[in-house]
Amino acid sequence: MPTPVDPEGLDPEGVDPDSPEGRGGAAAVIPAGPPDTGRAPLDRRRILGAAIEYIDAQGLSALTMRRLGAHLGVEAMALYRYIPGREQLLDGVVESVIDELYGDPDVHLEAAHGWQDYLQRLAHGVRRIALAHPEVFPLVATRPPAAPWVRPPLRSLRWVESFLVALTSCGFSEASAVAAYRAYSSFLLGHLLLEVSQKGVAVNAEDAGAQPPEFAPDLSEYPTVVRLQGLLSVDESAAEFEEALENLLGRLEVVRREGRNPRNPESFTDRPD
Repeated sequence: MPTPVDPEGLDPEGVDPDSPEGRGGAAAVIPAGPPDTGRAPLDRRRILGAAIEYIDAQGLSALTMRRLGAHLGVEAMALYRYIPGREQLLDGVVESVIDELYGDPDVHLEAAHGWQDYLQRLAHGVRRIALAHPEVFPLVATRPPAAPWVRPPLRSLRWVESFLVALTSCGFSEASAVAAYRAYSSFLLGHLLLEVSQKGVAVNAEDAGAQPPEFAPDLSEYPTVVRLQGLLSVDESAAEFEEALENLLGRLEVVRREGRNPRNPESFTDRPD
């Protein structure tokens, strides 16, 4: 099972178990290796690892082929032998980050312990990626998919296949499995984009990220907001994610048990047996 959490969504030491700190202090990123000295040959894997490192540190808007080459200690032209341009580089970054799910020991490709355990593990695996690479995660949401039926953040056809096989093998009809896939991916994308945006990450080209206001607002007309400011300022992201995920799984149990007509949203509503 994923790392246990208390009712507040934190481990016993008060650390978010999905954060890099909760996972030992390091993000599961492909190592870029040292600058090119002849001992570490340049290849596509090393370039993508360096791009992820650069975006993590400097932000997506700062990434150019020239700056990435400098980060690797080579001329930008040397990169084009392996990656044709920036657009292909960004596609590779998304692919590489999602591939981190395969190396996550808490994420399974099969529903060996039931569909809810499978979805719990997968959801927390995607959240760990978002928290380890918040500057990269908006790319996962916005890059063109490999196929028109693939929805972010599960950008890999292998993971979509795994998802559908896991659910249909656990009693979901094909239509219900597809409905669950849509609801699940929408939940992950909406929650995690909101979470990284709260960290100041720009989630689209026009968004400069969350910045503190230039002038403090006048709160004199909002006494309740002032009184509850301490509570409103508490970061409840981990607990909110866990609670929303549990609620989603409860809804999907109804989908599995009773089936769902995609044209009838009321089929998501639990009914007495």
